[in-house]
Amino acid sequence: MKQVEIQRIAHLPPQILTLEKEAVGEGFRFLTRLIVEWKSGANRFDAPGECLMAAYMDYCLIGIGGLSVDPYSQNDTARLRRVYVAASSRGQQVGQTLVNALVEYAAHRFRIVRLSTDTPEGDAFYLHCGFNRSNDDHATHTMLLGNA
Repeated sequence: MKQVEIQRIAHLPPQILTLEKEAVGEGFRFLTRLIVEWKSGANRFDAPGECLMAAYMDYCLIGIGGLSVDPYSQNDTARLRRVYVAASSRGQQVGQTLVNALVEYAAHRFRIVRLSTDTPEGDAFYLHCGFNRSNDDHATHTMLLGNA
């Protein structure tokens, strides 16, 4: 199996447009929002504790995901956002590797990581990654970090 490389990024890679097109074809608009918010400056994942990470295989962008301060919670809570892995790379632990890197980064500043997903596949994936279901109006899943 080829090695996946996870990198913290400060600029959107040009290949994001390919991922966005694929995501839109699957009915997901959150990469479009990522691009629009990045270009406008509304969200660049650059506040303290925040980051945007990309997954690469053979220098090809195959996944992306961000970590931000959760706007619906306390300052000790992060929100996992805009996580997407190319369909051709699913089932190869790319998503789990990306989420693990984001959670590890979150542990330096936050006590809790929350997210929202609206698909059964997303639910199963995040449960597999160690998140728990939440009954919160603003999060479907949560994870208490080791420093919690």
